[in-house]
Amino acid sequence: MRPTRLSLLAMAATVALAGCGGGAPAADATDGARPARLFGQIPFHGCTLDGGNAATRVEAQCATFDVPENPDAPDGRRIGLNIAWLPAGGSDGGTGDPVVFLAGGPGQAASELAAHINGALREVRRQRDIVLVDQRGTGSSNPLDCVDADGAPMELDALTVPTDADLDAYVGRCLAGLDGRADPRFYTTANAIRDLDAVRAALGAEQLNLIGGSYGTRVAQQYAMAYPQHTRSLVLDGVAPNDLVVGGEFAQTFENALALQAQQCAQDTACRERFPTDLQAQLRGVLATLRSAPAPVVYRDPTTGAQRDGMVTPDTVSGLAFLFSYAPQTASLLPLMLDEASQGRYAPLMALSQLMNQNVGGQMTRGMQWSVICAEDAGRYREDARAADTVLGPELARLFFGACRTWPAGAPPANHTAALQSDVPALLLSGALDPVTPPAYGERVLADLPNGRHLVLAGQGHGTLALGCMPKLLAQFVESTDAAALDATCLDAMRPVSPFTSFNGWEP
Repeated sequence: MRPTRLSLLAMAATVALAGCGGGAPAADATDGARPARLFGQIPFHGCTLDGGNAATRVEAQCATFDVPENPDAPDGRRIGLNIAWLPAGGSDGGTGDPVVFLAGGPGQAASELAAHINGALREVRRQRDIVLVDQRGTGSSNPLDCVDADGAPMELDALTVPTDADLDAYVGRCLAGLDGRADPRFYTTANAIRDLDAVRAALGAEQLNLIGGSYGTRVAQQYAMAYPQHTRSLVLDGVAPNDLVVGGEFAQTFENALALQAQQCAQDTACRERFPTDLQAQLRGVLATLRSAPAPVVYRDPTTGAQRDGMVTPDTVSGLAFLFSYAPQTASLLPLMLDEASQGRYAPLMALSQLMNQNVGGQMTRGMQWSVICAEDAGRYREDARAADTVLGPELARLFFGACRTWPAGAPPANHTAALQSDVPALLLSGALDPVTPPAYGERVLADLPNGRHLVLAGQGHGTLALGCMPKLLAQFVESTDAAALDATCLDAMRPVSPFTSFNGWEP
């Protein structure tokens, strides 16, 4: 079947509130020679979570835990939740309440982020068990993948922007590919937190320490609201308030992040001298040129090195800029890429856009993402008139919610947008340059958490768990549950990533 073709802008819409640091597929390679182990009432077996190479393999214990697809029909269809357990100290398990990591997206699978989480929570794991639960509809938990009639993935290629009819047809084929094995209406946040509490009870844990990344912060807040007696602590990284319309504010938050990046360049002598044109102005200039005439380009395939022909469009550039902005390491390339493009040299930009397309394409389980946003966000979205004057414009949100014309939507609880008002110990984390969950969101959530503290990391983007001394601070917080007592001065040593001034890197 011929794959539907979407631009990099559409791919950027799919990334949504994804946590950073993962994306490689994880394979549960069971070793039958390893003995089974019991965690509470759940039997686990030895497994390897494979991130694609030796450096990203994580030895773990794996299990499948059955839950009803429709919690209100316990005798109906059941689905298996994929669970990975990283024992404390790498051996015999912890003595306290376990830590559960909640992945972002919506659409990421926690087990596929195992290598990143194992590194970020290495200090936490000295004392605590880490539990990764693939949220229903992701990973190996009855995934709502887009596959054709033969079970082959329906890939998205970064070539053209789909019409509404094209997107509707693609979503329809995704729905048909489920072949009756799932009802998308039940793959919502509310049902995910019911699953999580069922897992908690089966593990024999009275309380959980929840660490959520991006969309996972919504899951953590919803769980703490529904099950306060079972929530020992919260870590929210890249905070999404419960009333946020996921995807509805991306155009404006990205615009604000661009302004901060431009300010950072202006304050750096080497960057200011090398790129005297304001970052936003140069980006808009490149987009205006390409709107008048998309540019043919000959570039090197970033994977094979083969010479290829392509066409650079405005969406290629705006989508790449948006994806770059998630991490300062990639954002540091943006001034150089735009400078090259402004002089008609598009080959580096095109190669990088193809590379980002390849890397991002497999991160999200698309159907699960639609199940969440169509039930919880699409109905609340109102187009912001300010978006018309932004780089991304209103098109990103239109693409983001376009699937909801066709995808079946469930009904969220009436109070799902209410703020979490709780005495639970909470540590909130934000990157100062985050393009999708800016620090202002963390401040909104902090207002109702009297035992909370918000740390903003200078010069950083989306996802901070593994940065600098943060792994040590996380361990101290999980053990003490006293965010106010943390000595976070070690974070002051972090510095923004200097922009590249040439293909050799930044100025020394």
